[in-house]
Amino acid sequence: MIPSGPSPLPETQYHQLDRTAPDGGSGCIDILSPPPGTDPEDCLYITLHVHGAASVRRHGVGTVLAPGDLLIGTTVHPAGLLKDAECRMLRFRVPCFYLGVRPGDVRRTGGLMARGNEGIGSLASQVLWTLATQAGADRARPGNHLARSASEIVAILVTDLLERENPEHPTGSAELLSRIRAHIEENLADPDLAPEAIARSQHISVRYLHKLFQQDGTTVGQWVRQRRLDACRRELERPSRRQTSVSAVAHRWGFVSHSHFSRAFRDAYGVSPREWQAYAAQADGRSPAS
Repeated sequence: MIPSGPSPLPETQYHQLDRTAPDGGSGCIDILSPPPGTDPEDCLYITLHVHGAASVRRHGVGTVLAPGDLLIGTTVHPAGLLKDAECRMLRFRVPCFYLGVRPGDVRRTGGLMARGNEGIGSLASQVLWTLATQAGADRARPGNHLARSASEIVAILVTDLLERENPEHPTGSAELLSRIRAHIEENLADPDLAPEAIARSQHISVRYLHKLFQQDGTTVGQWVRQRRLDACRRELERPSRRQTSVSAVAHRWGFVSHSHFSRAFRDAYGVSPREWQAYAAQADGRSPAS
């Protein structure tokens, strides 16, 4: 059984779900459709094991999969997956646009695995199962609350798995970087969130702060800006915030200059904040703020 969830799918129900996959070829269920201006191939694929015998080989070690377990990668067919003829799996696809995750990070790990009976993996497994039972026409709309929730849970799961598997930092540095990121998340709305203030909060030098982020392939400024942009993107797509102006959302998340925010948003996502708000509004039949 999928932990805390329904019994394994009967053959007829499994194939019925499989046929509703909207891309009509790979058997993938789209969690959300790519927004305008993004590369439709820039996606992550999540495989949910339903029932049957299956195992995956990662880093030279074989692991037997249990129903509810999740495999996450950049291709529709997980690397190192072995399964018998009775094995049944559901595959999902979500644009990296919604995850705030670089596909290259997942690719370098050789794919990710999460157990479906513990932690965030359990929550993701249940939400994806529920999403799979929805009508195909309703799944991939940005206005679909369940689809948005699923993408946010997958984003949290992938980020957590990547942090666990990051081999580049000693344990102490990894723990410190995790604390720094948590501090940044808690203070994103502060327009004065600068490297000096971040370093001071952790009792380290600004130079060492920059070194930690350089080892992770980015800079402090880039990380803060991207997390703010992700927060703005999520807020702009929410129906409850649809009548809020783009400038108000930008200001709420620490952007002082509207023009700077608009340029950064377009550079990150390929569309302007207003275009994204209008796209999300059109998808669920609401009007954005003027």
